[in-house]
Amino acid sequence: MLKLKLHWQILIAIAAAFLVGGVVNFAGDAAWAKAIVNAGEFIGTFFLNALKMIIVPLVLSSIICGVAGMGKGADLGRLGAKALSFYALSSTIAILVGLLVVNVMTPGEINGEPARDQLNLSSTEQVDQQLAKVEGRGLGDVAAVFLRMVPPNLVEAAAEGQMLGLITFGLLFGFFMVRVAPAASETLVNFWTGVSEVMMKITMLVMKFAPLGVFGLVTVTIAGTGLEILANLAVFFFTVTFALAIHVLVVMPLLLRYLGGVKNPYRQIAFMAPALLTAFSTASSSGTLPLTMDCVEKNAGVSKRTSSFVLPLGATINMDGTALYECVAAMFIAQAYGLDLTIGVQFTIVLIALLTSIGVAGIPSASLVAITVILTAVGLPLEGIGLLLVTDRILDMMRTAVNVFSDSCCATIIARTEGEKTNFE
Repeated sequence: MLKLKLHWQILIAIAAAFLVGGVVNFAGDAAWAKAIVNAGEFIGTFFLNALKMIIVPLVLSSIICGVAGMGKGADLGRLGAKALSFYALSSTIAILVGLLVVNVMTPGEINGEPARDQLNLSSTEQVDQQLAKVEGRGLGDVAAVFLRMVPPNLVEAAAEGQMLGLITFGLLFGFFMVRVAPAASETLVNFWTGVSEVMMKITMLVMKFAPLGVFGLVTVTIAGTGLEILANLAVFFFTVTFALAIHVLVVMPLLLRYLGGVKNPYRQIAFMAPALLTAFSTASSSGTLPLTMDCVEKNAGVSKRTSSFVLPLGATINMDGTALYECVAAMFIAQAYGLDLTIGVQFTIVLIALLTSIGVAGIPSASLVAITVILTAVGLPLEGIGLLLVTDRILDMMRTAVNVFSDSCCATIIARTEGEKTNFE
C-alpha cells in the first residue's frame, strides 16, 4: 500500500479544507454547515493544544542538551555569534525588501490618492475589541522584550509561553551543567538527554495527526472569511505576498549559496516542505518547531548538535516574515492616511520593526501588538490596525512559513560553516 509522505498529506488536507470551507461559507447558517465548523474547531484546537503541550519541555531540553553538547570549549560562543549574526542580517534584509516593495507598489493609494475613504476606516465591534487589547502600547514594549529575557518566575514564564526567558535559562543551565562536579554533570546530562529523546518521540506521535489538525484549522478559517476575504485589500495582500516571495525565493537562496556554499539552495524548500506547510496552516512558528527540527536533521542532514541550539533560538528571536510584514503594514497605513513619511521616519520604522520582531511570541497574530508599537512610535493612528484584520489570518500563515524557512536556512548555513556533511552534496 502506497504511503504518502507527510508534506503531501498536509498539502492534500489544505486543498480539501479550501474546498470544504468554501462550501460551508456559501451555505451560511445551515445546521450542517455549523456542525462542520464546530467539528473543525474541535479538531484544530485539539491539534494546536497537543503542539503547545510539548513546546516548553521540548525547547528547554533541546537548548540545554545543545549547549551542553558543545562542552567547555569555544564552540558555544562561535555558534551563538554565527546564529545571532545571521538572524540580524536576514531580518534586516527582510525589512528593507518590504520597505522597497511597499514604496514601489503603494498599496495605500488608489489612483494616486490616499485610500482612506475607499478602505472605510470606520470601526466595527471586532476591530474595537482588537484595538482594546493592544491600545496603550508604546516604545516601552521594545524595552520589555529585553526584560523578558530574565523572567522573575520561570514557572510562570513557562505557563505563559514566554519562550525568550526559557531560552535564557536553558542557555545558562546547559552552559554550567558541564562545569560542575563530573558525577553531578553526568547525571544531569543523562537526565536531559533522556527528556529530549522522549519529547522527540512524543512529537512524532503528535505529527502523525498533523493532516487532520491542518484540515480543521484551515476549514474554519475559510468557512469564516470566504475566499473573497482578499477582495477589498487585494493590493496590500499582494504587496506583502510579493515581498515575502522575494525573501524566500531570492534572498534566502543567495544567502545559502554564498554563506553556506550550497550549490542548489532551492533543495532547502523541498527538504522543509512538511514544516513549511505546517507553519502555514497553524500560523505558529513555536508550534511547528518539533517538525522543523525533524526536517532539518533528517532531510537536510544537519546535526542534532547544531539544530538543537540554532532552531529553538531562531523560533523565538528570528522573525523575518513578521518583521517584513510589520514594516509593510505601517507604511500601508501611513499611505492610506495620506501621510508623507520622511527617510528618517522610515528608518525609525525599520529599526523598531527589527527590535519588535525579536521575541515576538510564535503564536497566531502576535505581530499585531508589535505593529501597534511601530504606529505609536511614528505617530500613526491606531485605528489603522482595523484594516489589517481583514487579511491578517492568511498573511499570518504566510509570514510564519517564512519565519520557519529562515530558521532552517540558518541551521543549514551554520552546519556547513562548521564542516558538517549535509544532504546537499
